[in-house]
Amino acid sequence: MKYLRLSKEQLEELHVEFINFLATQSITADEWSDIKANKPHVAEEEIDIFSDLVWEKVLTNAQYLEHFSKNQIHLFELKEDEMHLIAIKINDTTIDLTTKDGYSWLKENLLNDEVVFYNASKVYGEDKNLDKFKIIQQGANITKGELYHFFDKLIKNKG
Repeated sequence: MKYLRLSKEQLEELHVEFINFLATQSITADEWSDIKANKPHVAEEEIDIFSDLVWEKVLTNAQYLEHFSKNQIHLFELKEDEMHLIAIKINDTTIDLTTKDGYSWLKENLLNDEVVFYNASKVYGEDKNLDKFKIIQQGANITKGELYHFFDKLIKNKG
């Protein structure tokens, strides 16, 4: 398995897609019931293959990632050949960006000396989607990029 098996809840949400996936492999509903009952390892393999296909599509379509920690925000724009990073670091250790108060403090103090911005770009490794997946595994979420664009404009206007 290349990525991560979908949870039971995720599989339930993708029930129709999973049925279509089984159909592409000429597995009927009755055959699937038989496989689950008598060959659970085969059922697990099918779920793993389906999970990888879903992840592959999601990762291919992802354009932005966000990761918040106590004193940093990492915003990624996922381009075709590389990813761009905008990192915001708060040097004041009493501020926690994962809280409403901490995030409000940041919004009100963007030009404060305690707020440091970083920019970077990185070319993908051999497997672009695996690079994206690793960031998600570290706690990032796929987004529409509003925050990335906000800070991108702010940095360009500041510089």
